[in-house]
Amino acid sequence: MDIGSIVGAVLGWLLVFVAIAMGGGRGFLNIPSILITVGGAIAATLIHYPLPQVTAVMRVARKALFMKELDYMKVYEELTDYAVRARRDGLLALEGDIEKIEDPFMKKGLQMAVDGNSMEVLRSVLEDEMAAMQERHIIGQGIFKALGNYAPAFGMIGTLVGLVAMLQNMSDPASLGSGMAVALLTTMYGAMVANLVALPTAGKLEQRSQEEVALKTMVLEGIVAILEGHSPRIVEEKLRAFMPPSVRNKTVKE
Repeated sequence: MDIGSIVGAVLGWLLVFVAIAMGGGRGFLNIPSILITVGGAIAATLIHYPLPQVTAVMRVARKALFMKELDYMKVYEELTDYAVRARRDGLLALEGDIEKIEDPFMKKGLQMAVDGNSMEVLRSVLEDEMAAMQERHIIGQGIFKALGNYAPAFGMIGTLVGLVAMLQNMSDPASLGSGMAVALLTTMYGAMVANLVALPTAGKLEQRSQEEVALKTMVLEGIVAILEGHSPRIVEEKLRAFMPPSVRNKTVKE
């Protein structure tokens, strides 16, 4: 679970609600404004993306918030162990361990290496899989970015609708102030949906995608180095290049 995302979301909404409460708290809830802003943004997103992709967006959001931290050390230890055994006993010695590998990407790569595929074929297949993964991630990011773009726009539309309704009632000057307040609420709702929900989630998904690509690239280069017959020390150095400095320092100390 990403504690930072949850703390940030709770803190952001809490600060807004506290500020509203300190200002009196009355008149900030308007159902028609919410319908225009949130409903309109969702409708525009449905036009922008196919329905199955939009309905799957909750799984994407859950991945951003509850994805486990990537375990670089586990990957490093597994691949260095495979490098030692492959150098000592040959690649075929790893065949019995492939079924025990939890990571499907590493499992596929080592299986291809043991099956005797060339380095060019192995790299091509795994890079294609990484590219397909990135495309799927881009769609999830794009849905939240679209929602973040449309929410303020529909907030402005709601404000214009409210202003038109207010100006049509100019015969009652006492109602102008409250009418203007209601008209501006849609702009506030749009900004809140965009900046506290949609755009931060899109940014988190983009970051997660980059982290997954980095880890898979580490796996790919490690398997290629093993397939090419490099010494375990060289494999270790190749793997360290993809690790965050804090994790890399642990491997050096060990």
